Amino acid sequence: MKLNVRVVGARNLRAMDSNGFSDPYVKLQLGKQRFKTKVIKMNLNPTWDQEFSFLVDDGKDVLKFDVYDEDILSMDDFLGQVKVPLEDVMAAENFSLGTRWYQLLPKGKSDKAVDCGEICVTISLETAGATRSWSDDLAAELTVKRDYSLPSQVSGSSVALDYQEGETSKEDNVDGHVNGGDIPAEDKCSEGTDRNLAAAEDKSNMSPNATLNGIGASKTDKSDKPSFVDRVCEIFTKKNGDAAPTSLLNTEATEEVQEEPTVHEDTVSQNNSVPPDTPFDELLKSFEPRHEGVEMPVNLQGILINQSYLASPSDLNNLLFSPDSNFRQTVVELQGCTDFKTEPWRADNGGESLTRVITYTTAPSKLVKAVRATEEQSYLKADGKEYAVLLSVSTPDVPCGSYFRTEILFRIMPGPELDSEQQTSHLVVSWRMNFLQSTMMKGMIENGARQGLEQNYAQFSDLLSQKIKPIDVEDAGSDKEQVLASLQGEHESDWRIVFLYFFNFGALCSLFVTLYIVVHVFRVNPSVVQGLEFQGLDLPDSFGEILMGGLLFLQLQLIYKKIKCFVQAREQKVGDHGVKAQGDGWLLTVALIEGIKLAPVDATGSSDPYVVFTCNGKTKTSSIKFQTLEPQWNEIFEFDAMNDPPSVMSVHVYDFDGPFDEITSLGHAEINFVKSNLSELADVWIPLQGNLSQSWQSKLHLRIFLKNSKGTGMVTEYLSKVEKEVGKKMTLRSPRTNTAFQELFSLPAEEFLISNFTCYLKRKLPTQGHLFLSPRIIGFYSSMFGRKTKFFFLWEDIEDIQAIPPSLSSWSPSLVITLHRGKGMDAKHGAKSMDNGKLKFFLQSFASFSVANRTIMALWKARSLSTECKVQIAEEQSQTNTLQSEDSGIFVGVEDVKSLQMAEVFSSTISTTITSLMELFEGGSLEMKVMEKVGCLKYSATLWESDKPDEYQRQIHYKFSKKLSPVGGEVTGSQLKSPMPNKKGWVIEEVMELQGVLLGDFFTLHIKYQIEDVAPKQKACNVHVSLGIEWSKTTRHRKRIEKNVLSSSSSRLKEMFSLASREISHAR
Repeated sequence: MKLNVRVVGARNLRAMDSNGFSDPYVKLQLGKQRFKTKVIKMNLNPTWDQEFSFLVDDGKDVLKFDVYDEDILSMDDFLGQVKVPLEDVMAAENFSLGTRWYQLLPKGKSDKAVDCGEICVTISLETAGATRSWSDDLAAELTVKRDYSLPSQVSGSSVALDYQEGETSKEDNVDGHVNGGDIPAEDKCSEGTDRNLAAAEDKSNMSPNATLNGIGASKTDKSDKPSFVDRVCEIFTKKNGDAAPTSLLNTEATEEVQEEPTVHEDTVSQNNSVPPDTPFDELLKSFEPRHEGVEMPVNLQGILINQSYLASPSDLNNLLFSPDSNFRQTVVELQGCTDFKTEPWRADNGGESLTRVITYTTAPSKLVKAVRATEEQSYLKADGKEYAVLLSVSTPDVPCGSYFRTEILFRIMPGPELDSEQQTSHLVVSWRMNFLQSTMMKGMIENGARQGLEQNYAQFSDLLSQKIKPIDVEDAGSDKEQVLASLQGEHESDWRIVFLYFFNFGALCSLFVTLYIVVHVFRVNPSVVQGLEFQGLDLPDSFGEILMGGLLFLQLQLIYKKIKCFVQAREQKVGDHGVKAQGDGWLLTVALIEGIKLAPVDATGSSDPYVVFTCNGKTKTSSIKFQTLEPQWNEIFEFDAMNDPPSVMSVHVYDFDGPFDEITSLGHAEINFVKSNLSELADVWIPLQGNLSQSWQSKLHLRIFLKNSKGTGMVTEYLSKVEKEVGKKMTLRSPRTNTAFQELFSLPAEEFLISNFTCYLKRKLPTQGHLFLSPRIIGFYSSMFGRKTKFFFLWEDIEDIQAIPPSLSSWSPSLVITLHRGKGMDAKHGAKSMDNGKLKFFLQSFASFSVANRTIMALWKARSLSTECKVQIAEEQSQTNTLQSEDSGIFVGVEDVKSLQMAEVFSSTISTTITSLMELFEGGSLEMKVMEKVGCLKYSATLWESDKPDEYQRQIHYKFSKKLSPVGGEVTGSQLKSPMPNKKGWVIEEVMELQGVLLGDFFTLHIKYQIEDVAPKQKACNVHVSLGIEWSKTTRHRKRIEKNVLSSSSSRLKEMFSLASREISHAR
């Protein structure tokens, strides 16, 4: 027996994505047989209309439908499920349940209140002697097509009505059987077929009689339904001859059904809000309000075309998809395809989607003959500015053609801005294989499809370039030179600046008073010497003269200050304008055009503004504009090439009042290159922040250009630098992965993914997700139970990163990231706490904490710390009270070592003084020589430093030779030295972290040396060495690793002390 299942569609599904939609698909399972439908992008009322066939071995099996929402970067979200027992199908009339709407149910019993929507499916059982009649299929088809035209919001009564209408044909058969008495089998079949056809006609004409008859007949059908045993017997006792009349009837009744599709088309056109003969342009305009705010879908698996063109997005869309354009047909014919036919665009799902179907016969190849291809095109976004069209191509005649569909996504977006103000567009074409059923030939199918698509779309791109001029990204960047060349700095003469600077009310008053007093001096006679005066000293004779003298002094001081300030400003007038950038890398160019509505701070009601730009620790200063609130600069500043891509650039506007006077800020701003589009920064007005600037609504007009002169080589060089810091190979991610990462966090195209880790974000409840690291940001993304958590912040925003060892509340080590005050407020929802305006993020349960910690610390130090800060951190780490692993960042106290189970691996009495033997731990020539011979290459040790009385610490580092480890590796360790309680020897405790060793990050080695003097006169000492292994993660190879470590450590320690004894004896 064969079970035929048709998945028609669904409605009122839950929205699981942040854009308010879902990307639903259905998984079907019967026993061990599984199928999968195609994915419908951004739709809560999808239409699949796909058929599947199952082989039935056990009548007690259950057919299961699971609906999921597809997510690219995380696990797919569960939407709902339905289970249909085969016993219900076998007990139904004609072994068919017809077309029904089933309520989707959640997985858990506690979520019964959640409305998961409904799914529409057709289920029928086909046997050798019993098949469904053609009239049942016709009735189901008409019912399903009518359901498509219903809006997404349907009341409960209408759903029940549709269900009753879907059962009309079956109920009429039951009525005929009851009222007909003893009717031969052939007559029963004929009569039932006529009734089904009449019911279908009634439904297509939306007649209420069919509904009423169906409701009345349902009770009869329920009482007279045959039992399950009768149905099983009927399946195996049917004769082949019983199907003959049905087949004959199908042939005879064909002419009566020819008019039914016309009735359906009329019904659909009435239900849709858009008439079928609406022009293509008007169809798109009607969709624009519905698609406003809809997110652009991300690229699929592989990129076929990524090019900008000299045409607006709407013009490019019309060329590719308008019915009046013959571009698509020309491409198909160029590729050798024939029989090209296209259907008009139509609005489906109540006007929610715009689709059309194209069919053609592909050209034969060496391996595959010419086959028929069907291409279904659907608009996912059309808001007038951006367009997204999904092409789903099916070729069922090729080998395994029913197992897969090829999906191609066209994304049309605005392109780069040109100085000529011409509109541009950017076209990205991506593809993927959507496998409806698993197959062992999946890899072969994907490789063959990739080669064919790359060849076909190379021809597509060449033909499109002939129609529309493509834009080279480098050529588009050359517009920068045109823009900058058009900027001419305003040349001001010195006399004009003097006039602007000194000819104001305050300066003129001071000049008038000075001249007035000078004239007065020349006109008066010398006064008589009196009082305390003597010849040459003329004191004021009244309080009025004292007051006037003070005012005169202040005026002279003001004039002197003005002249001095003016001379110094003239020396700084040029600034950094015109200084060319040096080197290759990230080149930042800033054009300062003008400022408006600056705040007045001088007594004259004006300011002397200048601007300071700071990026990656480098500063550029503009010239000073005198006595103006709307300065015109037209100056260009080029920063020297930077190895790291810049994240932010700070802009400060100051008022010049002398180099040693207090600076007055006129406003400030911050340009975030991560959150901004470079095309928008090419010509932008920046509002200034600050009390003065906000009250005056001050703005700066800037043109900012950022370019990577090294191209992709810059990315490889950056990854190589990170590899040296981390000690782990960093692979270059694929373009698809980088594009998905950029789309996830809305990042610019120059950002690339370095590494990602699975971890838990600790808040009130731990949230499992992915931590993404790139050169400029650290981001977190999680999607669990329909709730999505997404945020990121800059490396420069981080003030401190601390590693917290495991505790009773947390079995794994954690990272605590603290941001600077007021920074990263967009990520506030991901922080566990906020102290004094500083956000704190807790991350734990990393799959590999050592690698994650080293990578995060390396990227943070490279981005946000200066050389002085790095030296300071290194000094603080060397003075810490506990032993710290430099690579993992896990602090291991002495108490941890004491509580660890230690096994003795070496014990011996060595004939030498304890003073001579302790030279093995002093970092001298003896230690270096012995460790090199043992197999510790490039051995290095710091000096012992005392933090507490009788306690000394130091750090060691070395690499394994082939003798110790065939695969190499290195060790970073910390040692703590303290005297024995009886003061007769020393105890040295060592913690070792292994890197580059298989499963080395699963455990930490603890070694304890006890060296005790036997007797001063005997010149001998006892040596006892114990070893313990602290496991951070479990593994089934634990016993094997412990055995190997104990044996190798025992032999190495025995050799080490033996060599030390010989070297000491030779030295004597």
